[in-house]
Amino acid sequence: MTDVRVIISREPDREERVVTTGTTAAELFADDRSIIAARVGGQLKDLAYAVQDGDEVEPVEIGSKDGLDILRHSTAHVMAQAVQQLYPEAKLGIGPPVKDGFYYDFDVEKPFHPDDLKAIEKRMQEIIKRGQKFSRRVVTDEAAAEELAAEPYKLELIGLKGSAATAGEGADVEVGAGELTIYDNLDAKTGDQCWGDLCRGPHLPSTRHIPAFKLMRNAAAYWRGSEKNPMLQRIYGTAWPTKDELKAHLDFLVEAEKRDHRKLGNELDLFSIPEEIGSGLAVFHPKGGIIRRAMEDYSRKRHEEEGYEFVYTPHATKGKLFEKSGHLDWYADGMYPPMQLDEGVDYYLKPMNCPMHNLIFDARGRSYRELPLRLFEFGTVYRYEKSGVVHGLTRARGFTQDDAHIYCTREQMAEELDSTLTFVLNLLRDYGLTDFYLELSTKDPEKYVGTDEAWEEATAVLASVAEKQGLPLVPDPGGAAFYGPKISVQARDAIGRTWQMSTIQLDFNLPERFDLEYTAADGSRQRPVMIHRALFGSIERFFAVLLEHYAGAMPPWLAPVTVTGIPITDEHVPYLLEVAAELKKHGIRVEVDTSDDRMQKKIRNAQKTKTPFMLIAGNDDVEAGAVSFRYRNGEQKNGVPRDEAIAEIVDAVARRIQV
Repeated sequence: MTDVRVIISREPDREERVVTTGTTAAELFADDRSIIAARVGGQLKDLAYAVQDGDEVEPVEIGSKDGLDILRHSTAHVMAQAVQQLYPEAKLGIGPPVKDGFYYDFDVEKPFHPDDLKAIEKRMQEIIKRGQKFSRRVVTDEAAAEELAAEPYKLELIGLKGSAATAGEGADVEVGAGELTIYDNLDAKTGDQCWGDLCRGPHLPSTRHIPAFKLMRNAAAYWRGSEKNPMLQRIYGTAWPTKDELKAHLDFLVEAEKRDHRKLGNELDLFSIPEEIGSGLAVFHPKGGIIRRAMEDYSRKRHEEEGYEFVYTPHATKGKLFEKSGHLDWYADGMYPPMQLDEGVDYYLKPMNCPMHNLIFDARGRSYRELPLRLFEFGTVYRYEKSGVVHGLTRARGFTQDDAHIYCTREQMAEELDSTLTFVLNLLRDYGLTDFYLELSTKDPEKYVGTDEAWEEATAVLASVAEKQGLPLVPDPGGAAFYGPKISVQARDAIGRTWQMSTIQLDFNLPERFDLEYTAADGSRQRPVMIHRALFGSIERFFAVLLEHYAGAMPPWLAPVTVTGIPITDEHVPYLLEVAAELKKHGIRVEVDTSDDRMQKKIRNAQKTKTPFMLIAGNDDVEAGAVSFRYRNGEQKNGVPRDEAIAEIVDAVARRIQV
């Protein structure tokens, strides 16, 4: 038996170790049960992997990103095993890990019922207790096809080997470009096969390494994400390294459900998405309209202060415009089908505003003295999202972008990007979001226009601008739009969820396609640089994010009703109407509850609608020219002079404070 030398890599240390031939990764890390896999030469391996001479081996802990994926994918296998034990006719689809959990798709006779999920979860617990071993086995295409002859979806994946990355969601966890492997679940005592599944792996050493899991829900899903394919039944679950982490996640989900903007939109009478209009197409009710208008009005004010000029463009255009911009080459699947008008001319609902802004720039000759030219529009666009991804206001089919396009010289480019990013971050802070990091999306080598040199220059400038903000910068390789790299502002909300907010994209390509020019100081004709900038992304989506961030309790300057006047009896209504009139002179949104309800019911009603301030008046208040000041959190100050109460409310709105 010969010795082999390996490098054990644990950041920041590297240790050389001599071991005997056949030593496994499990033996290298036998003293640490949190290690559930290894990375060897950049590739993830099971702990059963026998190390080779010269290998650099890095432990993978269960709580790391890769470790969580392995835990969750292994739990998906246990779930599939349990399903086939309980429902032998079930055919297997795909079962990848996803954010915070996993799913597996099944072809079954009828949809799963919540009681079915309980039975599946119980069977999974039995499998986990048995400590079945996950064992990797290499097979030929022919052997795999023979072994899985009763699994039509697996056979289809075998036929797609080598193109799994484009075969649909999750396909790459099953087959890749290389060898096929099957993972067997082996009985801990006898070594007999209990179940097996086509899979690339890696997996946990055994089912006993699954500490905490829960099945969440089931839903319908098209095979490989295509509406042309059969509808399967998908079961979602979650798995975590400890029971405490599972509990924390489930508690988080309860809080997130309370904050769901669709639920709050209905409870607070803010918006709806009527079936008669169509999926992904929202209407805003009066109170929702107030919030939206306040958001837009403040944004307009700040843009005017920053030197932006407002433009308006139509909702539809001839298809030739999107041929010129390149969107029909790269974005046609996300657009509504064309309407044929004017003797067969194709017209499209616009999915973005930038081509029309280019036409505004090109409507007359431009001088370097006009640059940077900052064009801004609240422009409504339409994108044909698949029905399975439409989600309230956060993923809609019709929405309004707060869209800006900035045209500048090459010399102005870095400074303009810097000031734009600073403006964006400060404006988001004004709306109450303060926890950010930045993401730099770079060229997709399969989907881009322009020269490599232009992309390299644009990417370097964006990276430099992002680093100046002093915020974490995360790379997003291949995530850019086809026309240029971008910086995305990622914001964390009140419960720690990350939302993509503003995007800033640098574009050398559309000015070329539209032949945009300006007259330089020396009289020559030069090409401007174009910066695409969306602050909110869309008004609707930002509305939803703020609604969830504040759990519906919008700050006074955004609340549909900032103040509710509550008379103790009808005799006190005239006095509160006088106070309301004074507040309205300061632009404060105020209502006086003149209903027949008792005072306590009126207070409960105001609390239910999450009104920031309540002003209560009785005999003592009227005589003293005062009010009882009640806050949304239940705190109360009695006998506050009405002038002081009005001043406090006006100040809270002016400074955009939260209460």
